[in-house]
Amino acid sequence: MFFLSKVLSAITQPMFWLALWWGVALLVLRRWHRLAVTMLWSGLGMLALLGFQAIPDALLRPLENRYPVPAAETIDRYVGMIVLGGAVGPPESYEAHGQVPLNEAAERMTVSVELMRKHPKLELVFSGGEGRLLTTGITESALARAFYQEQGLDMNRVQLEAGSRNTRENAQRVSKLLGSRCKEPWLLVTSARHMPRAVAEFERAGCTVTPYPVDFRTGESTPWTEYSLASSLVRWQTALHEWLGLMVYGLTR
Repeated sequence: MFFLSKVLSAITQPMFWLALWWGVALLVLRRWHRLAVTMLWSGLGMLALLGFQAIPDALLRPLENRYPVPAAETIDRYVGMIVLGGAVGPPESYEAHGQVPLNEAAERMTVSVELMRKHPKLELVFSGGEGRLLTTGITESALARAFYQEQGLDMNRVQLEAGSRNTRENAQRVSKLLGSRCKEPWLLVTSARHMPRAVAEFERAGCTVTPYPVDFRTGESTPWTEYSLASSLVRWQTALHEWLGLMVYGLTR
């Protein structure tokens, strides 16, 4: 499943398919000139369409809106929160500068710190190993430990799981770490778009979790005037990765 998830990351990039499309067009250019030219122009037109942010947002919105954020007055009903990795930047940056880098999913880390400060009885379980094919030896949990220490959290309330490489392993290893305590009420903190897949895996692993979605990327609507090829391509990949991931995880249960 880990290697399959890496393959998914590649094939859910729109530019991968456009490059393949243009490559085929160049291969047949001499033999079928008219067809090749049509393919090249149609690929260029598709590239232009990919820049409209409203289209990938329409794919992301139903994922992000599936679960509401729990009301503040309900948080004390839970024993703690399970925070999934994916919010820290490259370990090379930490090694070079001594500061924990956060990426666009930073709310996974910052919201968990806020909840820990507001609710002193909550525990925190962070799950994240090293999800690279070529490992560096520095896990996300190691960076999370440094971040939480920088924020002044009581590390006696924090547990770190450093072996998982994807969502399924997050659930399996946290379930093993907590044992029977995984059936107690826990908040599950991850990006809103990732929450449907994460909830399914933790329930499958026998844990009792309530979604606490963070890192929202969409609003109620996206105007068609929002156009950026660079950012829209990232949103396309994110949306396709999650939808295809839901399909594949469902097929491999």
